[in-house]
Amino acid sequence: MTSTQPSRKAIHLAAHFPGVNNTTVWTDPGSGSQIDFTSFEHLARTAERGLFDFFFLAEGLRLREHKGRVHDLDVVGRPESLTVLNALAAVTEKLGLAATVNATFNEPYETARRFASLDHLSGGRAAWNVVTSSDAFTGENFRRGGYLDRADRYTRAAEFVDVARQLWDAGTGRPVRHHGRHFSIEGDAGVPTPPQGHPVVIQAGDSAEGREFAASAADVIFTRHGTLEAGRAFYADVKGRLAAHGREPDDLLIMPGVTFVLGDTDAEAQEKAAGIRRQQVSPQNAILTLEQVWGVDLSSYDPDGPLPDIDPVPDTGLSQGRTHRGDVFALAEKWRELSRAKGLSIRQTVIETTSRQSFIGTARTVAAEMDAFVQGDAADGFILVPHLTPGGLDDFVDQVVPLLQERGVFRTEYAGDTLRSHLGLRTPERTLTA
Repeated sequence: MTSTQPSRKAIHLAAHFPGVNNTTVWTDPGSGSQIDFTSFEHLARTAERGLFDFFFLAEGLRLREHKGRVHDLDVVGRPESLTVLNALAAVTEKLGLAATVNATFNEPYETARRFASLDHLSGGRAAWNVVTSSDAFTGENFRRGGYLDRADRYTRAAEFVDVARQLWDAGTGRPVRHHGRHFSIEGDAGVPTPPQGHPVVIQAGDSAEGREFAASAADVIFTRHGTLEAGRAFYADVKGRLAAHGREPDDLLIMPGVTFVLGDTDAEAQEKAAGIRRQQVSPQNAILTLEQVWGVDLSSYDPDGPLPDIDPVPDTGLSQGRTHRGDVFALAEKWRELSRAKGLSIRQTVIETTSRQSFIGTARTVAAEMDAFVQGDAADGFILVPHLTPGGLDDFVDQVVPLLQERGVFRTEYAGDTLRSHLGLRTPERTLTA
């Protein structure tokens, strides 16, 4: 007798090495180096022990500044991502290795060559997180300087990825001739076609342009959403865009970045999570976050007092190298309304409005909630961002992974050797003919 039970979707997991953000709790005794190779190695080995799909490194092309000083939460001296991942390829066997490389301030030839090299050295485990940049502050670190308009960022990125894939297809000795709006290339890759055909392409972004770019060109989209309902809406929107590009729903995986906090009871985990958020949003950091919205010096305000009753002053240049927050007037009013409705101080408001979607509870609660997100078509998996480096994944791998395996929604061993095989992605067809 055959079963009529629907098959359960498998959960995909990846690990993000935190930094250049307000996730890491630097003051915790368990917080280690953000620079030593041993930290990267520990987190990567833990992810591989947990049978994760890939290990993910972000990248900053310039240290952010606030009031003319380097932002306190930035990591000074972080090694370049591809250099770290090439070293990690030697101490891991199956784990995918994903680096962030900016499509605005790099070139297709050198980028394609570097990722092809990582793919060869790792036996087919390379991934490229494609990001763009629109600010002139970052552009000052590059020869041509300046910046691109928002729309141009994505047209350049799409052409960039297309050229990189042509170079990967060509491999050694086969000519590539491309003449487009942003790039004109006649040459060859100089490196044999990568073991995966194309390294996996990841895209991070929630904007309409980012969603369309992901639907047309990416294998994984790295996003964030705070509720099951918001996740389902995002999932349906992005998956619904694929057909227009000749793609199937399984050709793009949606993996939001999330945090987690575990406890012996759900109540204990909630208490721990609240403590972590208070550490992440110190009084100083609360004022700094508010200044990024209001655009003026708010150092005279009490972080435990009410929000400013003055209007924001946009585009003052107070913060440099940060993602634009959109309509600051609407955001300020939204925060004021929340503060008035709940009686929240500046610090409490920042804690509530800037927290990332998190799974909080016992290991069993977290496993069940993650499973509900994936089975409910709110995600295909998750990129975990621990609040501690390098040991922040240890408890998750020891406690939550076995419960996901018990549910039959997570692998008990790697079935293949390449990142594409871990993610269930097809090997791309070659676009060039002899």
